[in-house]
Amino acid sequence: MFTLTPARAATLRAVADTFIPAGPGADGPPPGSALVDLAKLTAAIGAQPLGAQAEFGQLLDLLDQPVAGLTWWGPLRPFRTLSLTQREQLLQSWAASRLPLLRKGFHALRKLCTFLYYGGSPADGSLNPAWAALGYPGPALPPDSGPPVLPERPLKPLGPTVDTTYDCDVLVIGSGAGGGVVAGELAQAGHEVLVLEAGPYYHGRDFTQREVDMLGSLYDSRGALTTRDGSVGILAGACLGGGTTVNWAGAFRTPDYVLEEWATEHTAPQFVSFEFAQSLDAVAQALSVNTDYPRHNAQNQALLDGSARLGQTTRLIPRNEKGVDDSEAHFKALGYSTLGDAYGLKQGTLNTYLRTAAEHGARLLPDTRVERVTIVAGRATGAEAIHTAADGRPVRITVRARRVVVAGGAIQTPALLLRSGLRHPHLGQHLHLHPTVAVAAHYAQAMHSWHGPSMSVVNDTFTRLHGTNFGVKLETPPTHPGLLAMVLPWQSGAQHRQMMSAADHLGSFIVLTRDRDGGRVRIDKQGKPLIDYQLSAFDRSNMLTGVQAAAEIHVAAGAHTIYLPHGTLPTLHATAGLLHNPELLAQLPRLSWQPNRFGLYSAHQMSTCRLGGQAATHPLRPTGETVEVQGLYVADGSAFPACSGVNPMLTIMALAHYTAQGLK
Repeated sequence: MFTLTPARAATLRAVADTFIPAGPGADGPPPGSALVDLAKLTAAIGAQPLGAQAEFGQLLDLLDQPVAGLTWWGPLRPFRTLSLTQREQLLQSWAASRLPLLRKGFHALRKLCTFLYYGGSPADGSLNPAWAALGYPGPALPPDSGPPVLPERPLKPLGPTVDTTYDCDVLVIGSGAGGGVVAGELAQAGHEVLVLEAGPYYHGRDFTQREVDMLGSLYDSRGALTTRDGSVGILAGACLGGGTTVNWAGAFRTPDYVLEEWATEHTAPQFVSFEFAQSLDAVAQALSVNTDYPRHNAQNQALLDGSARLGQTTRLIPRNEKGVDDSEAHFKALGYSTLGDAYGLKQGTLNTYLRTAAEHGARLLPDTRVERVTIVAGRATGAEAIHTAADGRPVRITVRARRVVVAGGAIQTPALLLRSGLRHPHLGQHLHLHPTVAVAAHYAQAMHSWHGPSMSVVNDTFTRLHGTNFGVKLETPPTHPGLLAMVLPWQSGAQHRQMMSAADHLGSFIVLTRDRDGGRVRIDKQGKPLIDYQLSAFDRSNMLTGVQAAAEIHVAAGAHTIYLPHGTLPTLHATAGLLHNPELLAQLPRLSWQPNRFGLYSAHQMSTCRLGGQAATHPLRPTGETVEVQGLYVADGSAFPACSGVNPMLTIMALAHYTAQGLK
């Protein structure tokens, strides 16, 4: 277990001051150590597997030894005794090192420090003193006086304070796009349903719109989930409502060519059936999916305009929101969707299927981690779990159920099944991540991209490259300071601070890759998931096609400086839509794209318990029931035969809805 000793704390403060030196002028932003909350950093590390915790401690201990000088042929002195210039040179050396462990260490420290510095805020609720220099106004919450925007908490979860046993017809593990729908459908059909959720129940102003606090509360591993080599940052919801509480509200229907691929290549004909289409329609209606939002924010408008000038087609992204008016308050609020929705506009399972479930007698138990599914004579009989009570005490929970539906997401679902003794050779395999990079650009006009719908325009020109079903989508991300600082390449403290000082003029596009080649989830000795994934040459080539396209759209939209997503920070310059150094784009494939030489991220995880008609290669039957255990079902993105190629929420919900019909 990681321990923050005084020596490690001193090293971290020196690291933070190196990544983020004080801003210019006596009244400039403070240095990194003034705003990086080491208690929250420690909590993030403590949420990782024990092996990763030990490795991080060893990294800090190395930096506190003279031998650290050998890693960059510098002075044989502890990191914190070096001059600022020397400390910066050490970090720059690690960033470009041939040794994967040094690159991994660099990025772990960089991401933690920059995110905590720019995404944090004082405990008293005041604004982060670094935000003023960025032009970032901070949270846009509903007023805390006057009529309430939302009623009191509509859901009334259980709150056991002593070890408790529950009986039910159906136990649902997870409450997001999969579990929430199954719970609502089965409760409404008259089944006695119990929902266990690992994360907390937040509502209304509980969603503070403060990045560090919300990622730490609403996301798996406190928002610091990553692959074992540290090269892919993974965002996965871990709260009541799951990913539907924290996603960007894009409600894409599954492309027909993907459904046809799943049906034919995986012997799962239900995906092209009338019944599955009905399930897609049903969940879209329940979520009030529409394209009636009043306007785009500036970076979505740039994607729309730049694509049009290049002759490329875009379309509006359907969004699952209701009650959005044309007020400035609502417009700003839509930008905070990834931190939860304080206004109650987003129609995730928190505001739809879970309410239906509760209205029909389903019981909800958040803050409860399931240790294993219980199995007797080849049949699922319930689960054993640990509930964290309001005072922090662990309470043991035993559930006896006739059927169990697991919907913990494509990372936690295979981990739970492996902890429960399932051993299908493909369980945990075929992990798809929709690996994503961000292409940021500087515009002359203010962009304020943190406000307005995070995503409302999509460019699908490059989704099926080279005659295949694989390619990229071009969309836009949330750009609040912490996430932005973590994504932007770092070459020096001054360079990164200068880029961040232009945050209110930056617009970003993301290149979302439908990955053909997958990774794997396994578990450590404590049962925690371990994630392995490396971008293949095939998927990297498609991703780079998308990077070039995104850059060209930025130029066409009027950006004057475009930052390409590589650690060497290749930078394009343009005037009035004319690119001055196009040779940089041609040189992109010749750069090294090894792990941790660029920032790669995932908000979509899929296919680790894929369903299909071939039992030898698919852990799930077409019904969603596991091949190995009767009465044990999976209903989340892990059940996808392959990745969806679009933001997967609606597809997960449709699959869960379809699965639930077979369980009624």
